Amino acid sequence: MSQTIAQIAQALEAEAVGNLDLEVVSASEPASARADQIALAMNAKYGEGLAQGQARAAILWEGADWQSYGLEAAIFVTRPRLAMAGLSRSFDPGPEIAPGIHPSAVIDESAVIGAGAAIGPFTVIGRDVVIGANARIASHVSIAQGVQIGSDALILEQVHIGARVLIGARFICQPGARIGADGFSFVTPELSMVEEARASLGKHAEIHEQPWVRIHSLGTVEIGDDVEVGANSCIDRGTVRATKIGAGTKLDNLVHVAHNVQVGRDCLLCAQVGIAGSTTVGDRVVLAGQVGVSDNIFIGDDVITGGGTDVFTNVPSGRVVWGSPAVKMETQVEINKALRRLPRLFAQFGELRETVTRLTQKGGAK
Repeated sequence: MSQTIAQIAQALEAEAVGNLDLEVVSASEPASARADQIALAMNAKYGEGLAQGQARAAILWEGADWQSYGLEAAIFVTRPRLAMAGLSRSFDPGPEIAPGIHPSAVIDESAVIGAGAAIGPFTVIGRDVVIGANARIASHVSIAQGVQIGSDALILEQVHIGARVLIGARFICQPGARIGADGFSFVTPELSMVEEARASLGKHAEIHEQPWVRIHSLGTVEIGDDVEVGANSCIDRGTVRATKIGAGTKLDNLVHVAHNVQVGRDCLLCAQVGIAGSTTVGDRVVLAGQVGVSDNIFIGDDVITGGGTDVFTNVPSGRVVWGSPAVKMETQVEINKALRRLPRLFAQFGELRETVTRLTQKGGAK
């Protein structure tokens, strides 16, 4: 993966100076960089580390005096995280999946496999599946009947994709994800205690046996272009209509999207997010880690939630919320400040009560 400074600068669309023909094989933190690595010191606070490492080239913050660090070449960036995206893409070789179809793969004769596809060992591809061109599918993947996957997909080990799921181009799926399992949907022959408790806000009639009757999932899952699904995440199929994930949306590890949920475009669903059934999430929504979203509600476009937020009711577009239950972030900050003051407040109240008691007893003695 050796690259010249000129090639890296071109990939980052960034200014480069010095010996642009200098080659590096990977990137490193400044203090531990070898001579054949490019050091990452994109903020001035990391500049001191360059003297501890052996790097001859570095990616630096704009305006840095690169020669004072004894470097032979430098690249200047203004947005470090964006530079990391381009740099990591340049050096990432991707998973090793041999070209062609492995002899141990089981592929139904009706399946259509696009040109340039690579399919790993022990993968099973069912009836009437369509796999787009240049797809890379690792080992032990299971793709059920009627699935359609667009071009340039990357599907890693032990992923399962259920029947009739539709997936767009440039799909990335991390190991162990499950797409298209049945939704968690059950009903009781009589009005259930759960329904009674929800309607009465906690009260219910006499307790009695309640066998659960399964509601089958007849719908599917539809996923747009450029979607990524993290390891061990689950997207359930819809009951009748499809569960949908909009183009450009990214799911982290251990995310659960329940039946009938509609997620918009370019959303970020971080680790351990859970969205209950039939909820609609707008475009460009960010749900931080461990956010829980109730069923049958609406989250508007451009909403951002803080980590651990519990969303029980509709959230209007553009709002930033936090807490349990979710409130405006500035409100939750004030709530947190007030909670921290409670011990001192109770201590002051105790002192005041003792003072009042003493004054009352003193006045009574007179």
